[in-house]
Amino acid sequence: MTVRSVKWLPLLAAFALGCGYSEDEWQMQLSKYRDLQSSSEAAQKKLSDELKAERDKVAQLAAELEKAGVNIGELKSTLSDTGSKLDKMTLTVAEQQRALIEYQAKAKQLELIKARFETLRKKLDALTKLGLAVNIRNNRMVISLPGDVLFDSGKETLKKEGKEILAKVANVIKNDPSLFGRYYQVAGHTDNKPYAGTFRDNWGLSLMRSREVLLFLVNDKAAGMPPAKWSAAGFGDTDPVANNDLDEGRQKNRRSEIIVVPSVEEMLDLKTIAQ
Repeated sequence: MTVRSVKWLPLLAAFALGCGYSEDEWQMQLSKYRDLQSSSEAAQKKLSDELKAERDKVAQLAAELEKAGVNIGELKSTLSDTGSKLDKMTLTVAEQQRALIEYQAKAKQLELIKARFETLRKKLDALTKLGLAVNIRNNRMVISLPGDVLFDSGKETLKKEGKEILAKVANVIKNDPSLFGRYYQVAGHTDNKPYAGTFRDNWGLSLMRSREVLLFLVNDKAAGMPPAKWSAAGFGDTDPVANNDLDEGRQKNRRSEIIVVPSVEEMLDLKTIAQ
């Protein structure tokens, strides 16, 4: 029963009385209609409030993941389009219920993704205590190792300090079965200063450095990483994390990274949630 229909109640009342209904009978029916209308309006308000709360929850989770480094650009675009439609349209109860179910499903997926990354980061907390940066880049958990600690300028041979810190990283991974069983990639990076040494260019230098880190981790008895689960790649100066125009920025860009390769399940989560 809508508000508009209430305007017709006086006419209906006159008609009902003319048809032989008593005043008491009519008032009883009128009370029922009003109760139904009130109940319907309360139910619709409850549904609208639940939908708004779920939308806000999804938006908050999306913002938290994006701030942490998880790329959810496609999802954000989808949510923005959906939110705009919800704001502009007067949805039926059925449409609101469908929208609520969709937002609840996305919120659940986002919570699972967030929990997975937080669990993985927590397992790597011991590395942050060693002074290493552990963060999320391009939907991958990344352990960043400063290049100047690992290598001398323009060289690919690991320094003593570099071997010591890599042994500590390997120890953290080896002591957690869930970390030890995962796949990893060692990524080498340089600043943008031209290199013309033995390895010809920054691509060659970054690749040889990542290979050196990889060989130490899989060949050193103390490190003991499983060769079948490790690989190496060189990115040269193509993936900077800081401004190459500054000495401080170039120092940050000279780095090696140990990337925790996402599992199929983790990659599917990020793809399906944007649909």
